[in-house]
Amino acid sequence: MSKRQRVLIRNARLCDGTGAPPVDADLAVEGERISAIGSLSGDAEVEIDAQGLALAPGFIDVHTHDDFAAVVYPEMAFKVQGGVTTCVVGNCGMGAAPYHQASRMARAFHPNQELPEWQGYSGYLGWLDAHRPSVNIGALVGHGTLRAAVMGGEAREPSGDELDAMKGLLDEGLAAGALGLSTGLIYEPGRHAKTDEIVELARELSQCGGLYTTHMRNEGPGLLDSVDEAIEIGERAGVPVQISHHKASGRESWGQVTESLERIAAAQARGVSVHADQYPYTAGSTVLAAIAQNDGFGGSGGVGKVDPADVVISSTENHSEWHGRSIADFVSEWELAAPQAAERVLAEEPLATIIMHSMSEDDVQTVMRHPSTMIGSDGIPSMDGNPHPRLYGSFARVLGRYSRELGIFPMEEAVHRMTGFPARVFGLAGRGELTEGAFADLVLFDPEEIIDRGTYEAPHATPAGIQHVFVNGGHVVRDGEHTGERSGAALRRA
Repeated sequence: MSKRQRVLIRNARLCDGTGAPPVDADLAVEGERISAIGSLSGDAEVEIDAQGLALAPGFIDVHTHDDFAAVVYPEMAFKVQGGVTTCVVGNCGMGAAPYHQASRMARAFHPNQELPEWQGYSGYLGWLDAHRPSVNIGALVGHGTLRAAVMGGEAREPSGDELDAMKGLLDEGLAAGALGLSTGLIYEPGRHAKTDEIVELARELSQCGGLYTTHMRNEGPGLLDSVDEAIEIGERAGVPVQISHHKASGRESWGQVTESLERIAAAQARGVSVHADQYPYTAGSTVLAAIAQNDGFGGSGGVGKVDPADVVISSTENHSEWHGRSIADFVSEWELAAPQAAERVLAEEPLATIIMHSMSEDDVQTVMRHPSTMIGSDGIPSMDGNPHPRLYGSFARVLGRYSRELGIFPMEEAVHRMTGFPARVFGLAGRGELTEGAFADLVLFDPEEIIDRGTYEAPHATPAGIQHVFVNGGHVVRDGEHTGERSGAALRRA
């Protein structure tokens, strides 16, 4: 990390993260923090004329799987060049500790990579303190990782001793500063947990202000029941709820988001703190094993019913020639039904990841308009394959396509969904708003040019229109290029 220089950004259009209309002003940075905002005089080592540009707090990506990416790729160019200054990791029940189970899960995203070892969440966050990445990292404790550490893959309820052991691991993470607990209820082994088990664990959060985030049990035909379960867990445990990547998956489920949003609004009206995040695309991405385990081609499980032509291999450990091929290709080539073709792929590549085209554009826009929704990329950082373009472009896409082109909401509201709103919900003190004394996480972008550029065929593309990014006052992106600065921090719950 280089020595901080005084920075003065002049003539910017400030979107302060609160949702208030933009104002024209200058902004100064001293060290890690914003020192002044207004009509400023004086000199600085770094001066930027921001005429025609918007200045916002750095974007907060509340739903990432970058736990190990921040270790393997500490410059995090795929995020920070897209304006992201903070990543929340540990989503979908997949956490960074205990290390043995976490590193096994990480192999799906980082095949053939060597990973350092740490003890618990204190060790993980400490490792980031000592080897700073270019973005800030806040961690959730992953329920699936805890369950695997205590129970392996057992498809049963935990004993009292096993539940206590999971609580002990959770409490270690919370004491280390983790932001909350996440579940992945379509994944092994979390999908075997019943509601009562999750409530008991979530109650541990109520003592420290943590939140409960969930990849729900069903995002297809059972979407509404799953929303009800998530809200019930929050109410019984007395903790805030964050619904991950809110959507309706599978054509037969399209349109259900109207009612799922109504259920969120009704819960909020009776005092439940419940919100959601969303990525701005009609395709998702996950591990192929989850499609097989949830009967994705039959439609009886938590991912809805998907067509084999809409499930495309994005990364594998040893078969790069399969990248970009659909399950329908293998159905034809091997003369097998879709479930059997998928199982044959998994027999050779058990950690294969896929892109799944399963959502409606109307639903995406309906969810985005709702005031309960913030933005999270949910990108899988499988850099040697063809990851979903959301890994790079989610935030630029919201600003460029959905705000500027489609008018879903004005720019200042889009910025609020990416900054002040998630900072408040996730307890990220001193971040998410442009105020004097706040940490200098900043993104300077051209509101007329910002847009995502990655495609499903060529996803490795940084967005257009993002010119400068500062993380804790460090100038990480200059004129659209990564400077090599690594000024991110391990964030701990206040």
